[in-house]
Amino acid sequence: MSVAQVFEKLEQNFNADAAAGMDLVFQFNIEDDKNYHLVINDGTCQLKEGDHEDPSVTLIMNSETLQGIVSGETDGMQAFMAGQLRAEGDMMLATKLGELFSMG
Repeated sequence: MSVAQVFEKLEQNFNADAAAGMDLVFQFNIEDDKNYHLVINDGTCQLKEGDHEDPSVTLIMNSETLQGIVSGETDGMQAFMAGQLRAEGDMMLATKLGELFSMG
């Protein structure tokens, strides 16, 4: 699966109910591919290629780690502890990804 397909899958598995009242931007810096960001705004989700100028949280990883987390094969917290995933900004928001998207 390409990185673009991984993000399309994320967008398709978005849980709008969990995002009610939220206004967040998740920036994904993919070290070996293009960067993307997800704009979550009161129950909606927009996937955009490139960098956002003011993300709520930035997640930095390679495409293999991204695919593992989205497929459910890799636990995000374990990837973080192992140094495969880095976060900048509001790290607690990264834990909300599992609520906002059906992983695996």
